[in-house]
Amino acid sequence: MRHRSVCDLMTPTAISVQRETTFKEIARLLDEFGVTAVPVVDENGCAVGVVSEADLLRRRGSGSGTNAAADLMSHPAITAAPEWSAVRAARVMEKYKVKRLPVVDSGGQLIGVLSRSDLLQLFLRRDHAIQEEILEDVLALTLRLSPSSLTVEVADGLVTLSGTVSRHSLVPIVLRLCRSVDGVVDVINRLDYEQDDLPVDERTDTQRQKTA
Repeated sequence: MRHRSVCDLMTPTAISVQRETTFKEIARLLDEFGVTAVPVVDENGCAVGVVSEADLLRRRGSGSGTNAAADLMSHPAITAAPEWSAVRAARVMEKYKVKRLPVVDSGGQLIGVLSRSDLLQLFLRRDHAIQEEILEDVLALTLRLSPSSLTVEVADGLVTLSGTVSRHSLVPIVLRLCRSVDGVVDVINRLDYEQDDLPVDERTDTQRQKTA
């Protein structure tokens, strides 16, 4: 299975400004391109900070005379690497309470921007594509299970699994792999098993996940 990375989801032609870019020019760019923040880069194209609408409004409201990106920006820039998973990027956004992440290469140079709306594209994936990946990649190729023994239903990204697997220990593995598929919102477990090979404590955890 190949999951889409930050590189797949980001906007590669990122708008950026220099340290000396003025307040007025930054405001114009935000309005022209319909974005809420813009990365600030140095003379080598490396991301050094970010100026957001909030930064502009906060500085404007403070009455400060500063007018250049170097004084307006939040720094250091909270960045993402192109090889990051979407989950990792989302966690960084949540941790630092930011809506956009400049994406930089190994040398720190700006190569794109990832926004929350870019991450949401994962959950706009068609149900049929999700179902197909689970049947073919997760069940058949990865787990070597017969897709005919299981039923996979997908509605608005919600996956319902039913049918019978050979061993109880396979159930949490199937659930974990299905939840990792791009576009899956959650998984409802209605799986049965032929042989109960789990320790007692793990059986309880698995039963809690099962929806009747």
